[in-house]
Amino acid sequence: MAPTGVNQLSHPCIYERKSRFMKWLSKLFRNGPSRGNASGSNRHPQLIGDENMIWRAPPRSLDDRSRAQKEKEELDHAIALSLAEDLKRPSGRFLAEDLKRPSGRFLAEDLKRPSGYRWQAEKDEELARSLQDSSNPPSYPPYAPAPAPYYPYGQTQRICGGCKQEIRFGNYLGCMGTYFHPQCFCCRSCGRPIVENEFSLSGRDPYHKSCFKELAHPKCEVCHQFIPTNRAGLIEYRCHPFWSQKYCPSHEHDNTARCCSCERLESWDARYVSLGDGRSLCFECMESAIMDTGDCQPLYHAIRDYYEGMNMRLDQQIPMLLVERQALNEAIVGEKSGLHHMPETRGLCLSEEQTVTSILKRPKFGRHQLVGIKTQPQKLTRKCEVTAILVLYGLPRLLTGAILAHELMHGWLRLKGYRNLNPEVEEGICQVLSYMWLESEVMPGFKNMPSSSTSTSAASSSSSSSSSKKGGKSKVEHKLGEFFMHQIANDSSPAYGGGFRAANAAVNKYGLRCTLDHIRLTGNFPL
Repeated sequence: MAPTGVNQLSHPCIYERKSRFMKWLSKLFRNGPSRGNASGSNRHPQLIGDENMIWRAPPRSLDDRSRAQKEKEELDHAIALSLAEDLKRPSGRFLAEDLKRPSGRFLAEDLKRPSGYRWQAEKDEELARSLQDSSNPPSYPPYAPAPAPYYPYGQTQRICGGCKQEIRFGNYLGCMGTYFHPQCFCCRSCGRPIVENEFSLSGRDPYHKSCFKELAHPKCEVCHQFIPTNRAGLIEYRCHPFWSQKYCPSHEHDNTARCCSCERLESWDARYVSLGDGRSLCFECMESAIMDTGDCQPLYHAIRDYYEGMNMRLDQQIPMLLVERQALNEAIVGEKSGLHHMPETRGLCLSEEQTVTSILKRPKFGRHQLVGIKTQPQKLTRKCEVTAILVLYGLPRLLTGAILAHELMHGWLRLKGYRNLNPEVEEGICQVLSYMWLESEVMPGFKNMPSSSTSTSAASSSSSSSSSKKGGKSKVEHKLGEFFMHQIANDSSPAYGGGFRAANAAVNKYGLRCTLDHIRLTGNFPL
């Protein structure tokens, strides 16, 4: 007997399971859930026929069950119908009583059937639920923000440490607790991306290993190569105490040229000038070098004026000659008295009669050496306690002046009757006069000694005015003057270095005139 709520056509309802099930679901979601007939007490399941069905408008249900519960019951009922069709095949039977159970639920004995039926039921149920969920997508208000991107494993948003943008997709790398796009992880030095597996860190700055070596590993300023390590694996190099020139220890023994003035080693990309007597001169010292006796005369007279400004006039005209190294060494051999600064003596105050070869005309510069030098032998006769003052040629102006100031003090002591002085005392006070003259040239506005007489500042102003007439000193020459002062103050020899420091302390404390008077009386510095 057909149900009272459905008028079914007379042709039989024979369809495949999949077709009937899908058509039922499409009608269900198109027309909404079916309502049961409230007129009868016994409710029969609404069997699905073909497409030619006539549906009566369902009245409103009298029960107060929720719409969601009814939809769930109808979905379970549809699944049961689908299973009933499968069980009609030869593989098994399905009892009609099962259709009459509430909500199409199974009894415990149904679980004893082959597991394939249970699997098919679960599969159909998942299919039905997915179709129902797709027909009712979640709605968001038009003003609501889009859902936040999903980050697995509880990770938070990643910001690139290079471009400061969010890292969304693709590869990335992490370093020092920061994330980077591969193209944003760049070397601090060259600015190119770091793609190697190994790199160097300085603080929080990444570097290519080669770039970091260029920055941190010291290079030799002579051969311009990385300074090698020693047998202990340590970087060992030599460094000039004033110029801070770093170089390999091997260059001290491989005949690398050294400037005879500033003591810097010759770099492989800058050739020094050979003076022809075993000495070399760098180009910075060459700019102000004095090459012959005639060129040195103005400087010599300026230093004599400096002495007169300190009430230390030299009554005798002492000859001054510029000579080569060989001539100076021969004069040292002929000199019976006096202490000479070894290994290199650059000036000499003669007290014996000798014949000395001096530089008559300055040489010419050609192909990294001086050529065309003209010399002249000169007979020196003794007219006073001092025969002549000899100075090496080819030295910068400030160094030549410092040597002249030192040797003139030797002459002044001998002319004033300072006899048989201790070498530390005589060389020390001569170094003080040399240092004072350099100080007046390098720092013209600075008082030479705080305890000196007023004539000292007058001598300083006269010397600086004579220097300013020829034009101001360059930065290179100014730096050379500081170096020559550094040499005097840090000399390690007992007579020249130790004597200077003792004499300088006495002059700073008592003044130059009182120190000289004390030396005349006692032969020592005042304490």
